[in-house]
Amino acid sequence: MSRDAKGGSAVIRSESELREEIVSIARRMHRQGLVAATDGNVSCRTGDGGFLVTRSGLCLGEATVDDLVRLNATCQVLEGGKPTSELAVHLTVYRIRDDVRSVVHAHPVYANALTFAGVSMDELVIPEVVLTLGRIPTTEYGTPACPEGAEVIAPHIVDHDAVLLQRHGSVTVGRTATDACLKLEKLEHAAHILYLSRMLGGATPLNADELSRLAAVGKRLGMDLSPPLRGLG
Repeated sequence: MSRDAKGGSAVIRSESELREEIVSIARRMHRQGLVAATDGNVSCRTGDGGFLVTRSGLCLGEATVDDLVRLNATCQVLEGGKPTSELAVHLTVYRIRDDVRSVVHAHPVYANALTFAGVSMDELVIPEVVLTLGRIPTTEYGTPACPEGAEVIAPHIVDHDAVLLQRHGSVTVGRTATDACLKLEKLEHAAHILYLSRMLGGATPLNADELSRLAAVGKRLGMDLSPPLRGLG
């Protein structure tokens, strides 16, 4: 969903609370197979304008509160060692989206496989996903752990909370690490459905009337509708 993370007032939590949540989410991602080995990374904004991010070379399934790197508001490392090699992606998101308080980068299997096969998740097919994530764009290819990763995501993260990186996984954002992880889970679940539907003959996008009725439901539920649904219903 477009810029969903901006909804509501941000609740500033203590650094210890943020550390515990990041660790919990990191382990959850590994447990659910959304990352493998030392893949993936998680970050949060801190109350003083700085950041907490998982360290380089960390297996998220074994993360502890001591495995997080603390940076100040000017992105200088204060403690914790070497941050993830994808730090530039996280910082680019925070620079562009002042509403975002957490960024999650993962390698979800089905979503990633679709990018390898050149299959887009940008079509409006699954009603629940349309309401919560809207269109899910795929970036151009950018070499992992290089400045290219931040460059290719920049134009897409402006209006989307879930973005696929060509042949390199996903980035989801939210008000909290839990929020960003839930979007990751929904992204991967949708990718699995699309994969299976293509095996069964293909998926049909929602038509204009179906989208209009879906938008009406979203408005009734008080949801911040994604761009394709605004003005409908």
